[in-house]
Amino acid sequence: MSPKPGVTRTDRRSLPAGSADRVGHTHDPGRSIGLGLVGWLGHSPPWFVTPQNRSFLVGSTRTIRVAVIPGDGVGEEVAAAGRDVLEASAAASHGKFAFEWEEFPWGCQYYTDTGRMMAEDGLQQLRGFEAVYFGAVGWKSVPDHISLWGLRLAICQGFDQWVNIRPVRFLPGVTSPLRKADDTPLDWIVVRENSEGEYSGFGGRNLSARGDGQEVAVQSALFTEFGCERIIRFAFELARTRDRPKVTGVTKSNAQQFGMVLWDEVFDRVRRDYPDVDADSCLVDAMAARFVLQPESLSVVVASNLHGDVLSDLGSALAGSLGLAASANLNPERTAPSMFEPVHGSAPDIAGRGIANPIGAIGSGALMLRHLGLPDEAARIDRAIETTTAAGNLPPDLGGRTGTKDLTAAIIDNLDA
Repeated sequence: MSPKPGVTRTDRRSLPAGSADRVGHTHDPGRSIGLGLVGWLGHSPPWFVTPQNRSFLVGSTRTIRVAVIPGDGVGEEVAAAGRDVLEASAAASHGKFAFEWEEFPWGCQYYTDTGRMMAEDGLQQLRGFEAVYFGAVGWKSVPDHISLWGLRLAICQGFDQWVNIRPVRFLPGVTSPLRKADDTPLDWIVVRENSEGEYSGFGGRNLSARGDGQEVAVQSALFTEFGCERIIRFAFELARTRDRPKVTGVTKSNAQQFGMVLWDEVFDRVRRDYPDVDADSCLVDAMAARFVLQPESLSVVVASNLHGDVLSDLGSALAGSLGLAASANLNPERTAPSMFEPVHGSAPDIAGRGIANPIGAIGSGALMLRHLGLPDEAARIDRAIETTTAAGNLPPDLGGRTGTKDLTAAIIDNLDA
């Protein structure tokens, strides 16, 4: 049956990169998850071999090739700050590793000039790097859905970066709207499915509708058993590495009776493989309340694309500001580079004023080091951030007066503190 005029219908050929191959695919989940946790565990599984080794040795120094996409607005400022801290970390390694950077001018200005958010062969250009370091995307002259799908999501889905990790960190010296943050150690990680779900891009608009108010838009979510299992299993493996091994699954199966029911069934099946990990499930609306009222009950939270996106932003706000939030978009199999970026947007209202909070970008650089098998160096950056905020060096979004460059310099000074 052919589709009606004006209605977009998706088929298998229009699935996001890799999705068509995933349907009915069999795999060894343990090996895939182990690849993703290299660096997060602080060691490699005994069978680990990097499928594509993009770093190289010059003498005894490991040179790591990183693609930089500053993007738009404050993205340029915070990406530069993150690079400065990463360069300082490399310098302090006494020849253990160094960076080779290549910057790409993609973003909304590139779209204005060329009609594309990135080069037509952009993924091919990025594929040879070990990591992608991203600033922010978005500008008022370009619709948000164009800037997001044309660049960030194009990279995430094109490189099958199916894990999005967003730690929620409560830093010393930073005031949280949560009263419990003053006397309760709070530390949790949101593990977000990053390749399908509600952000699959399936649907369409009936542009041939006749008459005012007659248009129809359909936005579909794609949940595959394979996609659900690999992200849930990743969350359980990550929980095993934490002081409090616990996973909370986020669902809305009472209202979304197909995709979320599948999600729940896979969660219940996978949890039986991890008797050493506490597990529970929570409806997404109740989970939003739990973030505020019972944050101490959380350790690892695993959620679908949309739910993880919203909840992790809430967690960052509870920690003090979106400007604090770091994230990693991981390709655990390492068949393509992973991407690291702050959670915040391009903030056109403060761009160029030198007051953007660089902590999210700097923390994302630490996540990148952890993924690249340099956990000690990553921890050193994390400690430097904590030392800096504890001393009262805070940017304006946290109630302070320290600008982007001065805050970055303070963090660099504290790398050896």
